[in-house]
Amino acid sequence: MKRTFLKWSAAFAIAASAAGHAAAQEYPFRDITTAVVWGAGGGTDSINRMIMAEMEKHLPVGISVINQTGGVAGSNGMVYVMNQPNDGYTLVGLSESNVTAAVQGGWDQKFEYWHPFIVGGSPDLISVPANSPYNSLQELVDAAKAAPNTIPAAASGSGSIHHLNLLAIENGSGAKFKFVPYKGSAPGQEAAIAGEVALVVTSLAEQAPLIKGGKLKPLAMLTPDNVTFDGKDIPSAFSMYDGLDKYLPLKQAIGFAVHASASDVVKAKLTAAFDQAIASDVVAQWATANNYDVSGKSGDEASAIFKKLESTFAWTLWDLKAAKVDPASLGIEKP
Repeated sequence: MKRTFLKWSAAFAIAASAAGHAAAQEYPFRDITTAVVWGAGGGTDSINRMIMAEMEKHLPVGISVINQTGGVAGSNGMVYVMNQPNDGYTLVGLSESNVTAAVQGGWDQKFEYWHPFIVGGSPDLISVPANSPYNSLQELVDAAKAAPNTIPAAASGSGSIHHLNLLAIENGSGAKFKFVPYKGSAPGQEAAIAGEVALVVTSLAEQAPLIKGGKLKPLAMLTPDNVTFDGKDIPSAFSMYDGLDKYLPLKQAIGFAVHASASDVVKAKLTAAFDQAIASDVVAQWATANNYDVSGKSGDEASAIFKKLESTFAWTLWDLKAAKVDPASLGIEKP
């Protein structure tokens, strides 16, 4: 009996010691998983796989990337990570489009639930089919002013960042286009090439092969600076219309996040690895090759960006009667 008691006591002591040792280990002491809310091969997936591979170099553990797709505006993936412990071992790979999940009924949280890290995004531009009669944004805008709501324009679905950029151009220039929504950037671009619409607003990364292939003709960047691409100088719309900076730029914000309730230690370790990864030549070369701008913002700075995006996206959808939930009921302030 005494011998049995000693065996159990020893076993308990070993188990307790192991548990205490694990608790005392510094984060991270086991591998991390990043669940991307969009499908494999897309921009958010590609960026997360790239940045996680770089962050691994500055952490003592590996980071695996999986895809948790579906739901409304990526809500399945966010809900999946939300239901994991807030210990920093499950991150969520996301983009600016996820800020509409709440007003579309996908989940019941504001975006401040997350502590985000923004790798970057590709700037939007307006392009027309290669055989279009319009050779400048000014010509296109003048035509739209002369015949309001008749020139068809593709910009993904209602409330997408591309649609919001189209609305910004309308507000800044006084033109009114006939918005034609498509289920994604690729169908909208294909519609422009086929002549179904007169112009398309998507990102440079998405349009790049079509511009290089001579199928789309770029007219203007929707960012403050001109861009030289494939030997062509694409002017900034900002240089054409005063006051456009009231509405633009609205840029993609692709990256990842951890629970906002995670410990300061977890946030600090992830931030240190993220900052070192962002500063690497690998990230700079990848961004240049894929037509992305690098942000590198995290924490409060990144949260401020997502708060603005959430406000703009949510209220635009509500005004378009495309939202299921009143943003005011969620505490989302008007822009």
